[in-house]
Amino acid sequence: MPKKEPEGDLISVAGRQVRITNADKVLFPDAGVTKGDLVNYYVAIAEGALRAAGNRPNVLVRYPNGIDSEFFYQKRAPTSRPPWIEVVALKFPSGRTAEEIVPRDAATLAWMANLACLELHPHPVRADDLDHPDELRVDLDPVPGVPWTQVREVAGVVHEVLNALGLTGWPKTSGSRGIHVNVRVERRWTFDQVRRAALALAREVERRAPTLATSKWWKEERHGVFVDYNQNAKDRTVAAAYSVRPRPDARVSAPLAWEEVADCDPADFTIRTMLGRFATHGDVHRGIDESAGSLETLLELSARQEREGEGDAPWPPHYRKQEGEPPRVQPSKRRVSKLPLINIAHARKKDDALAGLERWKARHPQVASHLEPMDVLVDAMRGRYSTWTRIRVNLQHVPVELRPDQEPLDPDEKILPSSYGGTTSS
Repeated sequence: MPKKEPEGDLISVAGRQVRITNADKVLFPDAGVTKGDLVNYYVAIAEGALRAAGNRPNVLVRYPNGIDSEFFYQKRAPTSRPPWIEVVALKFPSGRTAEEIVPRDAATLAWMANLACLELHPHPVRADDLDHPDELRVDLDPVPGVPWTQVREVAGVVHEVLNALGLTGWPKTSGSRGIHVNVRVERRWTFDQVRRAALALAREVERRAPTLATSKWWKEERHGVFVDYNQNAKDRTVAAAYSVRPRPDARVSAPLAWEEVADCDPADFTIRTMLGRFATHGDVHRGIDESAGSLETLLELSARQEREGEGDAPWPPHYRKQEGEPPRVQPSKRRVSKLPLINIAHARKKDDALAGLERWKARHPQVASHLEPMDVLVDAMRGRYSTWTRIRVNLQHVPVELRPDQEPLDPDEKILPSSYGGTTSS
């Protein structure tokens, strides 16, 4: 028996026929916005939405019964779909794969909207190269109680940093409490390199505006506006420009010109108001595809930060532990040693380890002035076939307020687990 076609109306979009079911279903009760309104919105602003989310794999974020009911993220494209809906297979760290939707035209956007897919959540890669992102994403996420004016101020600092590095940022409201700045980059770097560049950027913003912004991952350490570098980790997605957000007023993520940031109000941009803005001004990010820049300056900044003691920062909890990553434990839950010991260096050659100690002292001269000779522990570690040197420092004679945090080891020569045999101190 042939499969029965779902009831609904066929509309013509981009030369294709798209079936819209239950167009009168209300998705935003307070704003009175229906599924039909959602479809019409995405068709009308398709040029801008496709510039932001098109030609990329997208996660579907679906609200089948409206924003006041349950929603779900759907990575795998529905098996029942028109033959002209394009997909691409993504491989995840677990080894699993999933075919995700790749919107290429307004018809696909209309079809997604008919699934009550409110939000556009693209990956920062193009479908023809899934290993090299073409976008670095700066997510400014205020901690509770931070005023919107401060978010805008931090966005201005981001703009200054990007200009200094020769990169072009394209700001937009997140459609919630924050601001996003998208930076198109040449497709030359891996996800890990782009994330590392984003971390360097976050730290530089914090350095320039320490009372306003933070790059600290743990919530208990944050203040002001968190610059979320981990949005650039592989498989993370964020709401794209023009994406509708699940807010009662049917708010959208609004692309902005930089001169608009200082006075913008995210509540001004809704499904209904964006239609008028787009009709009048078009896509204010129309030049974004021609602005791809180089990450070399940011990666040089990252290398300099690492030399100064700022190595990797924590990853999201569901990612595997990374080399050089600091403890993935909240500061308040970390075990405290009876002695305030910190590790300085691991090296196969003692002279290399001692050179690392001297670099550490140069970074912390005030701390070094309080150290007694007995506070520097130089350990000869016995391995299976040879020895290696570990250097630790006991901060017991250093005032608590001056004690530095554990930093990445310098040098940090990887020693096989089997090498951890005995130890003698000198």
